[in-house]
Amino acid sequence: MDSRKLKILFISSEVEGFSKTGGLADVAKALPIELRNLGHEVVIITPFYRTIQHRQDAQQIHQLTLHTDCARPDIQFSVQKLALEGIPVLAVDNAHYFDRSGLYGEENNAYADNGERFAFFSLAALLTAVAEDFCPDIIHCNDWHTGLVPYLLKTRFNDHPHFAHSKTVLTSHNSAYQGIFEKSQLNLIPEVSSCMDDRVLENYCYINYLKVGVIYADKINTVSPNYASELLTTLGSHGMSYHFQQRIHDFEGILNGCDYNDWSPVTDELIPFHFNADDLSGKDKCKKALQKEVGLASSNDPMFGMVCRLTDQKGFGLILPILERFLKHNVQLVIIGSGDPGITGHLTALAEHYSDKFKFINTYSNKLSHWVEAGSDFFLMPSIFEPCGLNQLYSLAYGTLPIVRAVGGLKDTVIDYDQDPDNANGFMFYDANPNQLLNLLRRVLLLYIEHPEEMLRLKRQAMQSHFYWSDAAKHYIRLYHKALH
Repeated sequence: MDSRKLKILFISSEVEGFSKTGGLADVAKALPIELRNLGHEVVIITPFYRTIQHRQDAQQIHQLTLHTDCARPDIQFSVQKLALEGIPVLAVDNAHYFDRSGLYGEENNAYADNGERFAFFSLAALLTAVAEDFCPDIIHCNDWHTGLVPYLLKTRFNDHPHFAHSKTVLTSHNSAYQGIFEKSQLNLIPEVSSCMDDRVLENYCYINYLKVGVIYADKINTVSPNYASELLTTLGSHGMSYHFQQRIHDFEGILNGCDYNDWSPVTDELIPFHFNADDLSGKDKCKKALQKEVGLASSNDPMFGMVCRLTDQKGFGLILPILERFLKHNVQLVIIGSGDPGITGHLTALAEHYSDKFKFINTYSNKLSHWVEAGSDFFLMPSIFEPCGLNQLYSLAYGTLPIVRAVGGLKDTVIDYDQDPDNANGFMFYDANPNQLLNLLRRVLLLYIEHPEEMLRLKRQAMQSHFYWSDAAKHYIRLYHKALH
């Protein structure tokens, strides 16, 4: 691997420790830290949301102007400086776009001007790099929110001295979210709103930010090898297969890592008891603490946990039809998350009816997420698609056996007990069929009841599964060097 040290500009709409709605934030924290640890110079750029954490520590370092080249006035914005374990985090601050209660929307509804907000952010990020006099070798873009950056590098900023040698890498963390907007949201970027290239401005009236990023980035990746394969197929690509196929020689899957600084049962500051693979007594105590916390009886019945956004993607179309039948068994279930009101209503009604077995907590709680991972025997992830998945990695670290559908990164990280019992660390089913999920849950339940020693072996084996960000970072460095050559 080329040993040259790189300057990396990492642009993300959210960063764990500052702002978060999902796994993108986890990656945007862990990957830059590991890149820095490998000796590279990293600068992160993200929006300065109203809800950003450590806001009181921010220091304003620039007052900048975005010239709009259109009838509307120029846009003033400032740059606030924060730090992530010594890495500069430059936050783009504009009240009109980012002084809102949500990152992308409120009450399950996206902001109507998200296209304009992130067109502004993409432009502002590049202007911020110029103001900082940071000349990156690599500009690492993430998801549709930054999909316009590769286009801007090859158009407006094509001859800019700060980016003369810059190459772009675009990571698609979830290609179902593509950022599709009418061209009226692109007035800030007239070269797009008047573009006559149908690949950029489809039917000359709307734009797909992710597609534009895939077309214009120098290299593209997604967050697991199996999901990369799925994105090349009609069925698994969310309508994007042609565009990924066109870039197949510049496209690969790099498996996410797990941040064991935050997710380790040995050191986790959020859980009530610590444990390791040699001594699981602390895990049993965590189970009792979880039962007490959520209002379930202290019991040795198997505890099933689930923490996620309540969306169809997470497999609720498979869970809800069989949930009542599953709850007839001697089990306990805790689901934590928020999202789709229809799913929320269904879970709320069932939780009221089976209050002695099932607790649904309609919120996101970082503390409870850790308690569920530590205190559960099994973790449910029957996803319809899952680009990488992080919760199954957390579950493995805590000896909580994941029950997953064989898709995306779940297939890359979970070894199924039925297929390979000697090396297994979880359980897997294939068809998006509720009854297949129920059959697997019943087989798991039988194994738990009849073979407790085997369950103990599996839990310990799961805890030996490691997915380090240091390994993922080395793959990204190889990808960066490919982009530069």
